[in-house]
Amino acid sequence: MKKVTKLEPSAPIVPKRKKVAAYARVSMETERLHHSLSAQISYYSELIQSNPEWEYAGVYADEAISGTTVNRPEFQRMLADCEAGKIDIILAKSISRFARNTVDLLNVVRHLKELGIEVKFEKENINSLSGDGELMLTLLASFAQEESISISNNVKWGVRKRMREGIPNGHFRVLGYRWEDDHLVIVPEEAEIVKRVFQNFLDGKSRLETEREFEAEGIRSINGCIMRDSNIKQILTNITYTGNLLLQKEYISNPIGKKRKKNRGELPQYFVENTHEAIIDMETFQYVQDEMARRKELGALANKSLNTSCFTGKIKCPYCGQSYMHNTRKPRTEYSQTLEFWVCGSRKKKGGHCKVKGTINQRSLEKALAEVLGLDEFEEDVFLDKVDVIYVPESYTLEIHLFDGRVITKECPNTGHQDCWTPEYRARASKQRRKSTTDKE
Repeated sequence: MKKVTKLEPSAPIVPKRKKVAAYARVSMETERLHHSLSAQISYYSELIQSNPEWEYAGVYADEAISGTTVNRPEFQRMLADCEAGKIDIILAKSISRFARNTVDLLNVVRHLKELGIEVKFEKENINSLSGDGELMLTLLASFAQEESISISNNVKWGVRKRMREGIPNGHFRVLGYRWEDDHLVIVPEEAEIVKRVFQNFLDGKSRLETEREFEAEGIRSINGCIMRDSNIKQILTNITYTGNLLLQKEYISNPIGKKRKKNRGELPQYFVENTHEAIIDMETFQYVQDEMARRKELGALANKSLNTSCFTGKIKCPYCGQSYMHNTRKPRTEYSQTLEFWVCGSRKKKGGHCKVKGTINQRSLEKALAEVLGLDEFEEDVFLDKVDVIYVPESYTLEIHLFDGRVITKECPNTGHQDCWTPEYRARASKQRRKSTTDKE
């Protein structure tokens, strides 16, 4: 007969408590919605802590942030804690509070599902780990996204209506002015910086020269940053300094992506005159715009701070559309010479590349052009008078377009290595070889 012995458990099995967190969000910063967010935080804190099967893991709350993007500080912190294993369940009031972008919502929920984390939506009564959870989420998230687009369109209508009446959309920041109630008022010390930017340009200085000048003097932008070329260009092209406003210079093309685009004629703009005191008169401002257009047409030749030559802007890549840029290579020894060569501008940019490989040696370039122009030696004046543009269709080949309509193709082999071998360098190399041979004997 079998003998059966009962083994009593050594310790009672205590069910492991689930780590539960909640997410709350409001999209606008108003006193009413602030109270709403506070109420959500209090409600979920009390709800989680009152459940004996749950362990409180916190409430994550974003304020004044749209749900069409997942780039929300508290939302991202919550996802990081999920990755770290600090959360088992997430509670949310509704799908629209969690995310209004269908794709983002499904991606996040699926990722959390892979981690074994459950998301519960109170209003819709949906559990992300249930069998039909994802189907219901897809349908309801689409409605939430369409609702967001509808709200965005209503807001746009209101903004554009105010613009038609000459009312700007909010209090934008601009160097030289501060808002007092709904009026722009000049800040004298900042206005002097603005005037100096315009005066430097009128004196013929490039934006790069002004940038270097301001950096040396410690002059900063309205955000306390170094005044870069882009900041200076923005000042020179901002009509606000004339005492007028141009409304709807930018717009948001997609309410989900929130990407801002410059208004290049897609939407109407509204010019509102005499809204505030001017720092720059309209005549000066218009002259600067015309001068900027002229300098842009000239290209690098208009920038005195650049080391230009007769070839600047003349050598073009037919594939990239970029001008070739001048480069120098320092001599390796005291007897060799500095090499000058030209390379497609696209290859100088980050991530840029060009199908035409290699560079153009300047000595070879000058020799080839002298032969084409029938000169014993290269002459800049003759070159500028007769040559319109030079294209480089393939490595070491020039397609020379003359002003008289002729197009001449000329080989331009790279002789940079030979050019380094000056008579002095050859003599030194020979002496070094002889010495090396003698030492070995």
